Amino acid sequence: MKLYTYFRSSAAFRARIALNYKGLAYEPALVSLAKNEHHESAYRRINPQGLLPALVDDGHRLIQSLAIMEYLEERYPEPPLLPKDPFDRAYVRALSDIVACEIHPLNNPRTLKHVRKSYGVDEPGINAWYRHWIAEGFGMLEGFLRSEARSGTYCLGDTVTMADCCLVPQVFNAKRYECDLGPFPTAMRIFDACMKLAAFDAAQPSKQPDAT
Repeated sequence: MKLYTYFRSSAAFRARIALNYKGLAYEPALVSLAKNEHHESAYRRINPQGLLPALVDDGHRLIQSLAIMEYLEERYPEPPLLPKDPFDRAYVRALSDIVACEIHPLNNPRTLKHVRKSYGVDEPGINAWYRHWIAEGFGMLEGFLRSEARSGTYCLGDTVTMADCCLVPQVFNAKRYECDLGPFPTAMRIFDACMKLAAFDAAQPSKQPDAT
């Protein structure tokens, strides 16, 4: 099993957590976003999107972090990252989508680069953009967690799920941009609990072989 990854890619971070949690050994194939290696033809042959992560397992190529985690869940079901109850599964997927579909796309490097180049936004402006969408997105996440009142140690009770794999990397990104996370105590409580687990700790950016 080979995971195409970059230490600061939050989407690859999600996949690393899932692989670690399931105890699946993998070979990291390092693709530098900073050096634009994801745009090179060699990587495009692996993932035509030119995005991270990509996973190769038993000769099959998979892309998109949520699809990769769903694949891992179906092929390697233990320990589970999705609950058996359909209602609980929908809740976990909704939380995952809030991060992957509502928060992350507005703050990923492609978006920030476009805003910077096309509209002449300086670094303070980029930071303001980032913090605005983090605040709005985490507000959605916190509001949903509180309204559902189904979190415990983790997003769903005391069991690690795919939602936790999505939440943790987004908190790392927010901290990198010095976002105020004080208004989101539920999300931060879950983050702190997750980071006590080896699967999450080993997947964090600073512990990757390409960390600089």
